[in-house]
Amino acid sequence: MSLDPVQVMKGQEPTAIPTPTTSNGDSKGSWDSSKDVYEHKGSTKKPRSAPVRRARKVEGGIFFPKPENAVTIAVSSRVLFRTEKEQKVFDQMGVEEYLRYQMEHENEPFAPGPAFPFVKALDAVNTKLRELYPESEELFDIVLVTYNHAHVGIRLINTINYHNLFIERFCMTGGSSPIGYLKAWHTNLYLSADAEKVKEALAEGIAAATMFMPEKQTEVSETQLRVAFDGDAVLFSDESERIFKAHGLDKFFEHERENENTLLDHGPLKGFLELLGKLQKKFYAKGHRLDCPIRTYLVTARSAASSGIRALKTLRAWGLETDEALFLAGAPKGPMLEKIRPHIYFDDQMFHVEGAAEMGTVAAHVPYGIAQKHPHKKSSNPSK
Repeated sequence: MSLDPVQVMKGQEPTAIPTPTTSNGDSKGSWDSSKDVYEHKGSTKKPRSAPVRRARKVEGGIFFPKPENAVTIAVSSRVLFRTEKEQKVFDQMGVEEYLRYQMEHENEPFAPGPAFPFVKALDAVNTKLRELYPESEELFDIVLVTYNHAHVGIRLINTINYHNLFIERFCMTGGSSPIGYLKAWHTNLYLSADAEKVKEALAEGIAAATMFMPEKQTEVSETQLRVAFDGDAVLFSDESERIFKAHGLDKFFEHERENENTLLDHGPLKGFLELLGKLQKKFYAKGHRLDCPIRTYLVTARSAASSGIRALKTLRAWGLETDEALFLAGAPKGPMLEKIRPHIYFDDQMFHVEGAAEMGTVAAHVPYGIAQKHPHKKSSNPSK
């Protein structure tokens, strides 16, 4: 199996210039049931009416957390929704026809994309946080980031209302780079289909990952947010991976034993795990440790006895923990992830992203570290 970024999966061709929106693929997966919400041109069927919008209010009016107090998740429209039909219009007929098409179809909601269950789970956590801490601004805050022209905003808003999502912050750049806006939003995580923009965000110190749509999709919890992380070059630096690439497996194990009391440096998503842990502790403080609506996982191909202790000691020294830790000693990650059923899994190696997607897990690639120059091979590094 070979995964391309979401916009070019299932036989679609990438565009040479930034597009107002791009495709999430053409596969006939679990989202096909959403097609009947569309109003097709020439059809006598009427579109299903959208559900009543769920207002989120506190005393004094609708509540919006300040970006500096919230955990801000920026999500591109092409991973939150599926827009492959619109991409074909853009590719075949150009931007003006594309914009006309979007305006003509602005009452037709987009179907959910790979980030949709993750965003729904964030919203579910917010609901529980609001019940326990009505005045707190320590919540997930979703920002929709899109290259689209502002004319497409009406369709995006209609879609968000149709799916009953609570997304009030938009960033529509009209083809320009969104990275500067991400910094202004105090973004804690950026999810996109554009690998180059993800790399640009990482270079600016923003946690980011490229999302992919699996051909099949495992059902995930609607009441508990589950986030799974690889270790090296995701939570931790790529220091150990560099030893392996340069000197081989035996030297890697030797290095880890000699340095088991030396902390690993942080990786690009350490800060996001830290924020998840901070929100978890708010639930623990109210007696909800065992039924916490956030659960985190470390899923690493490191072996426990030979190299796992350094990873655990590093997390402990940081004051962090994951609810579960799986040391697979080089075994495939896909079957384990199928059992976990995370809303999102982060890994720096496409080899593992592909394996996760084959098992129905929504996986996200973190293009960071030495592995980007030396792609993982099937029989190689069990340090990952």
